[in-house]
Amino acid sequence: MVESIVGCKWSLSVIALIRQGINRPGAMQRQVDGLTTKVLNERLVKLTRFGILHKHIYPESPPRVEYEFTDFGRRFLTIIDSIEQVQAELNNSAG
Repeated sequence: MVESIVGCKWSLSVIALIRQGINRPGAMQRQVDGLTTKVLNERLVKLTRFGILHKHIYPESPPRVEYEFTDFGRRFLTIIDSIEQVQAELNNSAG
């Protein structure tokens, strides 16, 4: 699971957007150049299936959909943070 997410730039982009408070699919797609509706939906389904995100559908017309981190998802963010910290250390030691 971790490799499937960390190895996917789109999954990491979606996670970063939700961390920034951008939690509606249309807003996410507008923020990331090259992110298609199909790929975005696939990533959201995958992250939801892994238990990282929760999909909330509001009973409105038209329906409003928002994604948020689950408790597990918030714990998963610590893995992402650790990887980013190691990457920053590698970048600093290489230059």
